[in-house]
Amino acid sequence: MRDFRKLEIWKNGIELVKIVYKFSEKLPSNERFGLRSQITRAVVSVPSNIAEGCSRNSEIEFKRYLEISIGSLFEVETQLIIAQELKFIPSKELKPVLDLIQQEARMINSLITKIKKR
Repeated sequence: MRDFRKLEIWKNGIELVKIVYKFSEKLPSNERFGLRSQITRAVVSVPSNIAEGCSRNSEIEFKRYLEISIGSLFEVETQLIIAQELKFIPSKELKPVLDLIQQEARMINSLITKIKKR
């Protein structure tokens, strides 16, 4: 069993959760059960799946949970872009978050590649 707390991808995922939660507060109150709920559930899924994958005994299972994390990252990215398109979030504020999402996806992909080579 791996210690997920030591993984940079998990730590970055936690930071991303904090940032996206702050962004979600900027969404209108009528989006509480729509976009806001969707985006917060998706972003929490990123480090959660990394942690859950660490509990698995096989590399194949761990890799699968990492792949799910990337899927959640892409969900978050899409939902943030939707929020920007709807003028809920200014694009200037969004760019650093999108960069962080892409960096996290690259790091997770790199780990997946290493697992595949084993």
